[in-house]
Amino acid sequence: MNSSASPTVLIVPGLRDEVEAHWQTHLAGRLAKVHVVPPMGRANLDCAARLAAIEHALLLIDGPVVVVAHSGGCVMMVHWAAVTRQAHRVAACLLATPPDFDHPMPAGYPSLDSLRAGGWLPVPRARLPFRSLVAASRNDPLASFERVQDLARDWGSEFEDLGLVGHLNPASGFGPWDRAEALIQCLSQDATTISRPPPVN
Repeated sequence: MNSSASPTVLIVPGLRDEVEAHWQTHLAGRLAKVHVVPPMGRANLDCAARLAAIEHALLLIDGPVVVVAHSGGCVMMVHWAAVTRQAHRVAACLLATPPDFDHPMPAGYPSLDSLRAGGWLPVPRARLPFRSLVAASRNDPLASFERVQDLARDWGSEFEDLGLVGHLNPASGFGPWDRAEALIQCLSQDATTISRPPPVN
């Protein structure tokens, strides 16, 4: 795969502020072709605004895209895929430790009522229109391993068992996550061209 045809990585963070220690921040600093959707912070639960930010980011990128989403960013991507006309721009998507927004989360995280008011619920379960890989933790406080398996099955995603990595965030010891680049490389193998857009009816 020559570098000129290699995809741009679009990083989609979850419901958090900018965190220098986060593996997505480290990853953005190491990649040659990367674009980051700016974090909006936990106080902003407007799902539509986050989908618009993803849409805007795609319009700034030429060529194929591999998305790297974490936590709530995974839920953003499945919502985005359900409403966008730009899904053909995404060659593949890494969905790292998606949370279970359909069940109550631990204290300090958004409630079901606030998620519903922000437009997050129900979480889409339709098959994604691009290749995707769900990377799951066996001890994630925001989603059971079995629940994430169910989501991956419904989304038509490949599945990667990460073992005991918590929520794959600084509180769980990450920091740099070296496995991310290997998974991106795997997803990038067939991403040298953009898929043609669907025909207009």
